[in-house]
Order: sequence, then structure tokens, then C-alpha cells
Amino acid sequence: MVQIKTPDQIRKMREAGLVVAAIHAATREAAVPGATTKDLDEVARKVLAEHGAKSNFLGYGGFPATICTSKNEVVVHGIPSDEVVLEDGDIISIDCGAIVDGWHGDAAYTAFVGSGHSAELIELSRVTEESMWAGLAAMKSGNRLVDISRAIETYIRRQPKPGGGKYGIVEDYGGHGIGTEMHMDPHLLNYVERRRGKGPKLVPGFCLAIEPMVSLGTPRTETLADDWTVITTDGTWSSHWEHSVALTEDGPLVLTSPDGGKAKLAELGVTAAPDPLG
Repeated sequence: MVQIKTPDQIRKMREAGLVVAAIHAATREAAVPGATTKDLDEVARKVLAEHGAKSNFLGYGGFPATICTSKNEVVVHGIPSDEVVLEDGDIISIDCGAIVDGWHGDAAYTAFVGSGHSAELIELSRVTEESMWAGLAAMKSGNRLVDISRAIETYIRRQPKPGGGKYGIVEDYGGHGIGTEMHMDPHLLNYVERRRGKGPKLVPGFCLAIEPMVSLGTPRTETLADDWTVITTDGTWSSHWEHSVALTEDGPLVLTSPDGGKAKLAELGVTAAPDPLG
């Protein structure tokens, strides 16, 4: 069953989303050559404490950290460690969440460590992020879940890949409902799988975490012996972007974006809902 939220509940989710946005800002600043992924986890812990929020990652299914730190060929669920040191030229996807009064926020971004990144890597992150926004723009009353999947996939497929070939849209992981839990129904694919049908109709109160994961090569992944770290099977580097979004009577509100998605959605011809927190 899809959990439909009231305006007051969406307001609480916006509070949680802004804590996630604060974690993103702080960890982005800290993601420099020489830092460890454990350092980034400590930064996130401090931000949560400052806001009186709880982590929805720590302890989730036994996960031992506050954020996921996925470097280079790691797609998702990388575990922060003193042994993983960021180096000039790396990319790292940081995925994190927060709980405020029982309501969840969840978002991820890809950061460039240092300088000297190739056009191929810069374009990989751009394509992944823009495909996420294409999916967010499809969060409209009357659309169905598959319309979001189609928007994400269509955007990625239309982008030329530097050096030729195709981007790999990761198949084993996708977006999800969010609310009183971090992961809820429905599961959202980042591509169209016709056997799954059109999915539920989008109505006000519908909340999703939209999160494309794209690699420079294969769409296939494998999980390492720690039962968490997910890598591409061919070792190609990947990007991960995510925002949580609520559909309101006035349109979509990007809960984990500082401006609620207003500026970026406007570029795509979509008017974001007013921010309930002003």
C-alpha cells in the first residue's frame, strides 16, 4: 500500500529534508583529497546532532554508519572507513538521510574530489543528476509511476556518451516510497520494464525518493563480502543522485532541496509547490 501524506505530514518531511540538505552541504565541503570516508561520516553525525535529528541509515539492516560513501566504481552502500582515503581525481557519491518526529528524508549526490576530472566523468555526473530532475518534473497529478521511470530512462538514453557506447542504468537498485519509513512502497525503476505495468497513479500526498544510478559501462552490479558495498561488475565508475519529493495540490515539492526544487523545476517548465516552512 502506498502511504498518502497530509499537508502537515509533508511539512514534517520537509523539516527532515532540510537536515539532509545540510548534511550534503557539510560533507561536500569536507570531501577533499586526504580526507577519509570516516571523516565524512563524522561530519554527518555532527550535523544531525546540531539539528536534533536522527540517522535513518545507522543500524538500518545492520548498516554500521550514518552515511553511505561510494567511491569511483562503488555504486551504492559504501561503508565509511578510516582506510578509504579520498584522492585527487576521485568521485564519491554520498547518500544520507534524517528522521524528524518520525518522518524521513533521504537524498544523495556525487562530488568531485580535487581537480583534473575527465570530461567523461563530468558528463556522467551531469547526466545522472539531470535524469533525476527529469523524473522529479514528471511528478504530476494524473501521471503514473512508470511516467517517472520513462522520464529518467529517456533522458539518459538521449545523451551522447563521450568516447562512444552507452551509459549503464543500474538495474538492481532504484527509488522508493518514503514517509514514516525510509524505504516504502512503491519501488521505482529507473527504466521502463513493461512487465511491471504502469504502476499506481500519482495523487497529492504521494512521496517518493527518486534516485538514478548510472555507470560508464555495465548496468550490472555485485555485492562485496561485507554484504553492503555494491560495485559495477566491470569496474567502471558510477554516479548516484537522489532527492525526496512530495506531490502536493500545488505541484511537486522537492523535500531535500534547499529551495524546494523551485529553480531547477522552473527550467523544466514545472512550478514547484510553495515551501510549507516559508
